[in-house]
Amino acid sequence: MFGIRQARVVLPVLFALCASTITAQVKVAIINLQKAVLDTAEIQKAQKELEARYKPRQDKMEALQKELQNIQNQLQTLAGKLTPQAEQEYNLQGQRKQRELQRVTEDLQADVDRERQDILGRSGTRMSDIVKKVAETKGLDVVVDVSNTIYFKPALDITSEATAEYNKAFPAK
Repeated sequence: MFGIRQARVVLPVLFALCASTITAQVKVAIINLQKAVLDTAEIQKAQKELEARYKPRQDKMEALQKELQNIQNQLQTLAGKLTPQAEQEYNLQGQRKQRELQRVTEDLQADVDRERQDILGRSGTRMSDIVKKVAETKGLDVVVDVSNTIYFKPALDITSEATAEYNKAFPAK
């Protein structure tokens, strides 16, 4: 029968042995899921398409900013030389341009955000499936996102492997 002294010595040793046995059997990998998704050919292509599709609206926004800046410069340059009516007209033009610029900016941002979220949502789901397949192929028990990890050995990182597998499964068209 064990005494209290023997239990104090034996139990920690047993716990240590069990813990080392358990951790030795678990295969863990780390992934930077955000980087894995953003580095895919599909996302790279989608980003270029988004930029091209929204370029005219971006250009319009930049033109409105220049017009607004010109109005402000004219007001400063002609300060004290304008009639009250002319100054009021410049101010009204500036207010209209400012409202138009704000509307165009908000609409553009909302459209880009909505489309980007759709693309990222679909790609994120696909990447999760790819990560599961990579984990099964490599016999991994756990895959942890790098954002939840303080330290890991670079050899545990499967980010580039997941991206490569994604590109094979879902080539950019």
